[in-house]
Amino acid sequence: MTRYLSLAITLAIGAAIGVAGSRLSSAQEPLKEGTILQRADVAGTKGMEAILVERDLPAGKESGKHTQSGTEIVYIQDGSVIFEAAGQPAKTLTTGQAFTTTAGEVHNVKNASSSAPAKALAFYIAKKGAKVEELSKPAK
Repeated sequence: MTRYLSLAITLAIGAAIGVAGSRLSSAQEPLKEGTILQRADVAGTKGMEAILVERDLPAGKESGKHTQSGTEIVYIQDGSVIFEAAGQPAKTLTTGQAFTTTAGEVHNVKNASSSAPAKALAFYIAKKGAKVEELSKPAK
């Protein structure tokens, strides 16, 4: 009986840790996902390139606070988002609007809808060959 109780407690704790871990990791998924549409060398900058990425933000989700190593320009292609940058009031942006961030600027992007996805085109200047998940870094 004690053996079964210990096993049940261990399984319950493991399940709780698994659920918490999956929620924490899914909070950062938008930073790791995206489709690279185009890469182009940047004249006069050795080892750097311009990268155009299409990013989807599921309904009710957010990017989590993060930074870029360089300039980022984001165009809202579909839906609406709430852009939050450290030290600035939150802004709601809709299809056709854009925002810019600078190197090291802590910011968060939330899908303003709890039922419809949002889509954006993000333009980065980054190290040549950078992967999508290397373009943004979670803020501490």
